[in-house]
Amino acid sequence: MADDKVVKEVKNTPAKAAKPSFLQRVGRFFQTLPQRISRPFINMWRELRKVTWPSKQDAVNYTVIVLVFMVGMGLIIGLLDLGATALVQLILPKA
Repeated sequence: MADDKVVKEVKNTPAKAAKPSFLQRVGRFFQTLPQRISRPFINMWRELRKVTWPSKQDAVNYTVIVLVFMVGMGLIIGLLDLGATALVQLILPKA
């Protein structure tokens, strides 16, 4: 009974299509090339239309926040560097 199902499945499978020749594949490559090049840009444009852009005031606020953060981190790193330098000078005698 299981053998009958296998035989029926084999009989119902469609015949394989002939493989396209090399020239047909090259032709199809050049035929679809413009579409394959433009598709990522079209998708990018569609995604950019979904973006909620910040207002000018929000952009200025975010910029100020980033600059203040950078100055603060620069001060912290500078103080740590000065502290590490002083510690090394305490540990190692001057030659």
